[in-house]
Amino acid sequence: MKGVFKFAMPFLQASLVKQILVGLILGIGLGMAAPEMAQKAGFLGTIFVTALKGVAPVLVFVLVMSSIANQQAGGDLHIKPILALYATSTFLAAAFAVVASFAWPTTIELVVNENDVSAPGGIGEVLGNLILNVVDNPVHAVANGNYIGILAWAIAMGVVLRRGTESTREVLTDVTKGVEFIVRLVIRFAPFGIFGLVANTLATSGISVLAGYAQLLAVLLGTMFFVALVVNPLLVWFCTRENPYPVTLMTLRESGIPAFFTRSSAANIPVNLEICRRLNLPESTYAVSIPVGATVNMGGAAITITVLTLSAAFSLGVPVDIPTAIFLSFVASICAAGASGVPGGSLMLIPLAAGLFGIDQSVAMQVVAVGFIIGVLQDSCETALNSSTDALFTIAACKRAERLNEPMN
Repeated sequence: MKGVFKFAMPFLQASLVKQILVGLILGIGLGMAAPEMAQKAGFLGTIFVTALKGVAPVLVFVLVMSSIANQQAGGDLHIKPILALYATSTFLAAAFAVVASFAWPTTIELVVNENDVSAPGGIGEVLGNLILNVVDNPVHAVANGNYIGILAWAIAMGVVLRRGTESTREVLTDVTKGVEFIVRLVIRFAPFGIFGLVANTLATSGISVLAGYAQLLAVLLGTMFFVALVVNPLLVWFCTRENPYPVTLMTLRESGIPAFFTRSSAANIPVNLEICRRLNLPESTYAVSIPVGATVNMGGAAITITVLTLSAAFSLGVPVDIPTAIFLSFVASICAAGASGVPGGSLMLIPLAAGLFGIDQSVAMQVVAVGFIIGVLQDSCETALNSSTDALFTIAACKRAERLNEPMN
């Protein structure tokens, strides 16, 4: 037993990222060597993701409410610059997806049977659903992970409780600390969760299923990598006037890797909050910006919607002019903001964008089916881009505030 403990000590004492990488390598090995055992190990991944999804809505509600309630009068949340970064990044992601699609046109065989899945019929319906989510019952919103409703109620309660007694605000702070402790405890089990998720994915899906969509994946993933490593760093540099790559690579490593495997921006909220807490960022800022980002900052989703929609148009021989492509970027940005922070959320908005080119809903749903086939990589990379950018832009906005507050030499 002492020998086993001594062997495990380097792993136990390593940083969380290194532990996750060990879990990743072991998961790949098990998935390739023993598929049947790997499928059983997938239960570890299910437990981890379920635990994150279970604790995240409660954390977001109490953290946002407590942060606003305890904010000092006249304090600056730095939220406006973060929202501007979210909107700019999402639109640029859609725009570069259009450029990539025209540079490397891809076609797909639309022969997949139509899935019995409902999809929104227009932008008005998307906006209507957003409004209904805002006014949702708070208990129902927390139970179902409706983060727009959770944010609305948390902000409203926080504003009201700012006028409450000091003891009430202290109770909120203590409750927040308790929930944060539970979240950090859950995150410590990430290596085991990643191990189970990777092993199960390789055992059930494999890599061969993606071979037929190599070019489509190349355009999708290439655009996502370009946005993550070029566009977003440029936006960060514009804010901070510092080398953006250290913080960019850090967020991709510490936030992007967990998001890649959980495939849920909502489930990755606790991870991003932990990064911001460790960097000593203002809690009043990240307690709001991270949940908001998980809801509306969807550059990866904008890329998915744009590339798959244009692939459908190219496959059907539908002419696509520049003005329509530009308008598609705007529509994709709006649609992406309405995409749910769950696996495959962006795919359900493809029929809406496809309607711009007169593509029938039944044909568009075949494109959605293709999206689910390549979702093993597409949705994982999309979520990694979306979630890591939430933390990245929050850090950038806080650094910008520090820079602007420095005395002039």
